[in-house]
Amino acid sequence: MPIALVGPPGLSLASFLVALAAILIGARVGGEIATRLGQPAVLGEIVAGLLLGPHALGLVPEHDVIRLLAEIGVLLLLFEIGLSTDLPAMLRVGSAALRVAVVGVALPFLGGYLFALALGTRDLVPVVLGATLTATSVAITARVLSDLGQLDSQEARIILGAAVIDDVIGVVILALVERMGDAGRLDVGPAIGALIIGIGFLVVAVALGRLVAPALVRWVGGARTRGALLTLAVALALLLGLLAARTGSAALIGAMAAGLLLAGTPRRDDIEREVRPLVDFFAPIFFVTVGAAVNLELLSPLKAENAHTLALGAGLVLLAIAGKLASGLVAGRGVRGLVVGTGMIPRGEVGLLFAGVGRTTGVLDDALFGAVVAVVLVTTLIAPPLLSWAYRRSVGSRVA
Repeated sequence: MPIALVGPPGLSLASFLVALAAILIGARVGGEIATRLGQPAVLGEIVAGLLLGPHALGLVPEHDVIRLLAEIGVLLLLFEIGLSTDLPAMLRVGSAALRVAVVGVALPFLGGYLFALALGTRDLVPVVLGATLTATSVAITARVLSDLGQLDSQEARIILGAAVIDDVIGVVILALVERMGDAGRLDVGPAIGALIIGIGFLVVAVALGRLVAPALVRWVGGARTRGALLTLAVALALLLGLLAARTGSAALIGAMAAGLLLAGTPRRDDIEREVRPLVDFFAPIFFVTVGAAVNLELLSPLKAENAHTLALGAGLVLLAIAGKLASGLVAGRGVRGLVVGTGMIPRGEVGLLFAGVGRTTGVLDDALFGAVVAVVLVTTLIAPPLLSWAYRRSVGSRVA
């Protein structure tokens, strides 16, 4: 008797398969085009979502199953970020990276928060909009520095160290935003508690995991079945994500903690190599769905009713750039602050995580969500040429 294949509730199997194929192909084509144009692949994936989403071609509908696949992509992406983070190397960068990271988080957050208040937004919206400006995309900055042959420079070490610290702070803030969004209000006491829980979970999980993870990896290393190491890594990310959520934090922190603790094992490179194809499959689903959720009509300057959203988006772009440039001022003497500040500008995939959480929790409506995605797109797009210019300018001024 043949098995009848059906799609998820509310979505036929044919529609689901078409949507998934469109997401995967669109993400790959869009990413390839963006890369060939000298831009990060994530930009092409977002644009693909804009074209394929319900507000354009309609091939990618908004559905819970697709959202779940996107959430898995986010968890795996955070796991990979944790896995690629070298904590000892980050600590060796010193106080300069910490200063840049703290200022690069505090100033954009405060600026975005006050600007949103000034434009009349209320409740949790100013908090979420401020939070979206705190991120820094380490992947984009690292690629540009590599192309310039400057990965070994003092400025590059500070930038990358600060960007990694930004990621850790950002994930904690993201968890805080998620909790506040679910509660529907901002309570200072619970918010501080959630922040402490998030940081505490990360520290405790990594500390305990360093004792257990090597033994686990050695045990799995003796398995005779294919994919045992990959299964351990992904299962650990999912289970720690679940544990983080159950303890009042967020699944994202648990996934990142899993990556951090496995990063200290001898099989780190093997795990990273096996996990990368899985991330390459699932993470673009998230970025495409982010693009698909944007209604471009709400960002059209031809419609008078969009003036408020466009003013908000333009202001956030300026604050996003200014806040990160200012962080370069505290990098220290003898450091090219303009290069450091410019390298902190791109928001990339981390900024999109904030936007996605804000929309999922209902804090950001379609218009505000579109404005935030526009901020991420603009800062990511201008960062590569701006960093190249800043480096050439700093070199020229030194010669002079």
